[in-house]
Amino acid sequence: MMTGVTGTPGTGKTSIAAELAQRGHRVVRLTDTVKPYIIEEDHCRETLVVDVDRWAAEFKPVDGIVEGHLAHLLSCDRVVVLRCRPDVLRERLAPRDYPSEKVAENVEAEALDVILIETLEGHPDEHVLELDTTHLNVGECADRIERFIRGELPASCGSIDWTDYLELGT
Repeated sequence: MMTGVTGTPGTGKTSIAAELAQRGHRVVRLTDTVKPYIIEEDHCRETLVVDVDRWAAEFKPVDGIVEGHLAHLLSCDRVVVLRCRPDVLRERLAPRDYPSEKVAENVEAEALDVILIETLEGHPDEHVLELDTTHLNVGECADRIERFIRGELPASCGSIDWTDYLELGT
């Protein structure tokens, strides 16, 4: 069974995936798989552009966890969408030396549920867990993901609403 762990940059994917790997789960970091699919570098946004359709079509499923902000584009059996309150996300992204435009873009994407919407376009609701990492530590997040993988925690999505942060321009 392949479980995707996805979310906006800064929501905790890498840290939580490292914890899950320490607990014995097979974890594939998707950043390690996209290099052959990079088609250009977007200097303005300081990001690499990936041929996502080709990458997803050629990705070999794994029995384990796939981690990355594109994980929801794969044929996962279950998907965990990590979320973080936009003001806290902005604080988490600040130390990364991203340009202010990139921070604002990611905060806005989080406020607008971009990753969740993309996930629900490709996966049924009953296979999706939306997990608010704002006030949870890495271990608590990993615990919930393990429970979801085992079927002990039901799918749940659509209850997080960050629109107040969007309206405030946060």
